[in-house]
Amino acid sequence: MTEEKIARINELARRVKAGETLSAEELEERAVLRKEYIDSVKASLVGQLDNTYLVDEKGNKEKLQKKK
Repeated sequence: MTEEKIARINELARRVKAGETLSAEELEERAVLRKEYIDSVKASLVGQLDNTYLVDEKGNKEKLQKKK
């Protein structure tokens, strides 16, 4: 997600908070941008968890297991 897209999400949010009504195109754009942002956050979290290890008291590393 680029800084420009995040700035656009914030701009649309400020306009809504200020009481402005967004056009149908802007509402659709906002929904698409929000979905893309959420997907990027999820992907980042999955990447972090894929590289996370648990260390027991003996110093043994064990990779986190995915839940089924």
